[in-house]
Amino acid sequence: MREQVRFAVLGPVSAWRGAVEVDLGPPRQRAVLAVLLLAEGGRVPVDRLVDALWGAAPPASAVGSVRTYVHRLRRALGEDAALIRSVGDAYVVRALPGDLDLADFRELTARAEPVRRAGDLHGAAVHLRDALALWRGPALSGVRGEFAQVRREQLEALRLSALECLLGIRLELGEHAQVVTELAGLVAGHPLDERFREMLMLALYRTGRQSAALETYAEARTLLAEELGVDPAPALQHLYERILRGDGDLLAVRGGGGPATVDRHSATPDAVTLDTVTPDAVTPAPSATPQPPSPHRPARPVPTQLPSDLPGFVGREAQLAQASALVPEGDAPSATVVIGGTAGVGKTAFAIHWARRIAPRFPDGQLYLNLRGFDPVGAPVPPAQALRTLLEALAVPPRELPEDQDALAARLRTVLTGRRVLILLDNARDAGQIRPLLPGAPGCLVIVTSRNRLGGLVAVDGARPLRLDVLTAREGRDLLLRRLGAERVAAEPEAVREIVELCARLPLALAVAAARAADRTAFPLAALADELAEGHGSLDAFTDADQAADVRAVLSWSYHALSPAAARLFRLLVLHPGPDVSLPAAASLAGLGAAATRSLLAELVHAHLVDEPAPGRYAWHDLLRAYAAELSAGTDGPDEITAARRRMADHYLHSAYAAARLMDLTRDRIVLAEPSPGVHSESHTTPQRAMAWFGTERAVLVAVLKEASAHGFDVHAWQLAWCVEHHFGRQGLWHELGVTLRTALQSADRLGDPTALAHIHRGLAQAESYAKRTGDARAHIERAIELFAKVGDVPALTESHRQLSVVLEVQGDLEGALDHHRQALELLGPDGDGRLRSWILNGLGWYHSLLGRHREALEFCATALELARARDDDYTLGHVLNSIGHARHHLGAHDEAVAAFDEALARFRQVGGVPWAEAHTLASLADSRLALGQPDRARALLAEGVRILERLGHPDAGAMREKLAALTPDGDRAAPSG
Repeated sequence: MREQVRFAVLGPVSAWRGAVEVDLGPPRQRAVLAVLLLAEGGRVPVDRLVDALWGAAPPASAVGSVRTYVHRLRRALGEDAALIRSVGDAYVVRALPGDLDLADFRELTARAEPVRRAGDLHGAAVHLRDALALWRGPALSGVRGEFAQVRREQLEALRLSALECLLGIRLELGEHAQVVTELAGLVAGHPLDERFREMLMLALYRTGRQSAALETYAEARTLLAEELGVDPAPALQHLYERILRGDGDLLAVRGGGGPATVDRHSATPDAVTLDTVTPDAVTPAPSATPQPPSPHRPARPVPTQLPSDLPGFVGREAQLAQASALVPEGDAPSATVVIGGTAGVGKTAFAIHWARRIAPRFPDGQLYLNLRGFDPVGAPVPPAQALRTLLEALAVPPRELPEDQDALAARLRTVLTGRRVLILLDNARDAGQIRPLLPGAPGCLVIVTSRNRLGGLVAVDGARPLRLDVLTAREGRDLLLRRLGAERVAAEPEAVREIVELCARLPLALAVAAARAADRTAFPLAALADELAEGHGSLDAFTDADQAADVRAVLSWSYHALSPAAARLFRLLVLHPGPDVSLPAAASLAGLGAAATRSLLAELVHAHLVDEPAPGRYAWHDLLRAYAAELSAGTDGPDEITAARRRMADHYLHSAYAAARLMDLTRDRIVLAEPSPGVHSESHTTPQRAMAWFGTERAVLVAVLKEASAHGFDVHAWQLAWCVEHHFGRQGLWHELGVTLRTALQSADRLGDPTALAHIHRGLAQAESYAKRTGDARAHIERAIELFAKVGDVPALTESHRQLSVVLEVQGDLEGALDHHRQALELLGPDGDGRLRSWILNGLGWYHSLLGRHREALEFCATALELARARDDDYTLGHVLNSIGHARHHLGAHDEAVAAFDEALARFRQVGGVPWAEAHTLASLADSRLALGQPDRARALLAEGVRILERLGHPDAGAMREKLAALTPDGDRAAPSG
């Protein structure tokens, strides 16, 4: 009977038939076999082999050379040549269980954990020793190149993890004296790895060497501070504190049934030092005579197929905790967790990291299958093929497998009964691809990753969704730190911050950027940040020869799966300036009905090409925007793009106009053109809803106005500025108000329209007044009055005279302010708007009070109050009552003043959205409370007013803060006199 070939990668790459080593040829030929073996049964495309062998600069003959190497390997394997199979433009090594030392290593380490949990420490140690005995030197010895080095480091991390487990068990068994030398060597070889240092400290303490244990900690603290700028981890600090106080509980061990015995003969202070132990002391060395790897064949094969954890994985602790809470315990029903998120967000990396973390909870095996739902070259794996692959991995002979898919699914459920198995299904296309693969018996876990939401799997099969967003800024920095090293990242913190943001905190983009920085060690990170900034809005900075690492290629797999209508909407959405878009706005942009647009947005959300962070609000990150812009530029004609921009501008203009009319009924009107066909402006039924809409769309409105002006929609720009002016001023949004009006002024200048210019100059006067730039404010309002008089717009002229009064008040010209209010009243006439009349009368009362004519002020305010109460106009009532309170206070009627201010405050709060008026009323109320001998209440009112103005960034915040500081704890500041 022919002996089966066994392969080894945990040492020199080799193959053995019995005790005879197979000649695998030169190093590159061995490297080809190593790459195929490390795929552990997965398909390896030829271009990936080329990249592994030659990196970024392969020769022209690379593909031909790879095929030659494969041919020679098959010839060397002789009768076993069929082990290397061709699958399209790729190769697969189909090694059976026990044929690869790495698979044996994974299996043995996986079996150790449940044995350990069961309390059999000796049995767990046997498994781990057997696993570590498979190593015959550094992994992939003799294979050169970056690919081999990366995988060598990953495999070494696996070995160290197993060694850590074994040493931990030996410490539990009381073998502290025996492991000190090995741990000292590990600390010398891995000085920044706190796992081994922690165990060394414990071993030293248990052997009676407390001072040496404390010195080990001190060395770690110094080293971590110098190398990484951090303190030791909390676990190491806690152990140090316990050793420092001589904690006797640390001497307790499990294996011996009592406390550890201090062996002062075998572990003298000079027995082991880090200076005398080298890393080679604990690294397996190759035998003088090569020996075949020892096969390990359990009675029931336990597959351990999970890919290696990515060394650059960072963060996601909250999501990992959330995911781990979903793992079934005991006889709980099997669970399915669907990990979703946009392309490049790290779904596979997260799934593998989580799966490896919880793998010990599934002692009967961990299966991995790439379903290729979004693959650049291959078709999605059919469910029947996936079922066969899973069943073969569970040691079901291929000849026993039925042909029918339903029968295969039933067989899988039968095989999984009574087992705790984890199944990771990567890159799924849809729920139909997953459903036949789900186990029926309790205790199993299925982890699914997909770019699609797989809503059917959630709704029908009870799957639990877990969505990944882009990284936080801190996690993005940590990713660069892992890839580039602490010293380089710490040297350029600002460049690191820029790189993280320019990569949209997308893990794939950050990985590509980090790889570029790693290849150019002589370049500062600021150079990479500048390069990314220059290409912002493009994906050119994130290209890679490997399609799996090319951001544009990865995004394209999701885009090409869309329906034509959804693809069009995705392209047009880039015309929206963001940060997010509502359903009516998206419908207007596309020129479609709301129902059709809702369906298309659902398709985009399903494909994770847009997100729905809040109900009815849709958003996307910058790299998706850049990709959509590229697609739109190459697909949509200029006429279609212009029409879409016009529909978008129409939508926001008509929606904002409807909201503005509800919120300020006295304001003069402007005339809008009819909206384009297909526009769906938003309706607002109450002033409160109009205000809420303005609040939601605040950032969008500023951005849309800028876009309109930039693309020549000048009428839209100035009219939209008119619409938002009242709300922004009322909310105290001075910066946004100034930005929108200055942009609108450019559009109005281009139009040369005196009406447009008049409205914008009047708005700018308001903005400059709020900013206390009264000279500029007066110039703008006088220009507005001149233009309104020229075009004969009497209502607007009336309002402008009232506004000039406000500017003159700030400049100290109270008689001038009073005169312009009289002019406003005259222009209004006896039949003018009642609400505007109450405002003008209130202004006349206010200026009389400021001039010390308080009783005359109250006469004007009484008429204004009557008009406002008749309309139940809270906003106007708040201002009129404020004027009345001011006059009452200065007449010495402080109780009446308090009553007026209290009601004014209640009216402002009832309206909502007038924080600056609320703050100034609080200050006036504080004066009256102080005059009544209530300093504590006055201080509380002023403190509340300061908080409001500071939140707004209002220029009056400083004066009110000084006013508050002037109040002594005893309240002996002189009260304002009447």
